[in-house]
Amino acid sequence: MSEAPLDLARRAIDAAHSGDPRLTSDRRPAELVYADRMEAWIVRLDPAASPLLCLAARCQHLERWTSPRTDFPMDKPGYLTWRRALYVRQAGRARALLLAAGTPAADAEEVAVWVSKTGLKTNPGTQALEDAACLVFLENEIAGFAATHADYPEAKFIDILRKTWRKMSPAAQAAALALELPPAIAALVRAALTPAA
Repeated sequence: MSEAPLDLARRAIDAAHSGDPRLTSDRRPAELVYADRMEAWIVRLDPAASPLLCLAARCQHLERWTSPRTDFPMDKPGYLTWRRALYVRQAGRARALLLAAGTPAADAEEVAVWVSKTGLKTNPGTQALEDAACLVFLENEIAGFAATHADYPEAKFIDILRKTWRKMSPAAQAAALALELPPAIAALVRAALTPAA
């Protein structure tokens, strides 16, 4: 019996992730670990999430290592240009892998819309991926980010957290509040959620 298109697509996506030269402490490709975390948050937030949405979650950072931040100017416009280029590239790559696996064109296009961040706050699939990405950042990445950017003033971290919070749905915000964060990070989150006097 032939393999279902979504199963073929999942294998192709994970094979692409396996090319990430960055390895985690347990020697797994970092992008594959990220994909697992993204999908896990999708299912935690919505246990009835569709297989297509779960697959899209795995495409959030698809081959991101091939477009490093350092390829763009190291200023705010450069950062925004890099980020937009990533969304477009990752969406196109996801679409191509799904189509090659035999996924219907409409489904491949829907995944591309979600991965490209089109319709944030209005498209439920796009919002679900953004929620998962924010929660992965808060649960797994923010402490490392803070350590890497120790030169940032506290106000900058608070601003980053406020921007992250605004992108999340109420359900994701509630999940974020239930996370066990390192004390210093939890204090920054509290400060970010405290209204300005």
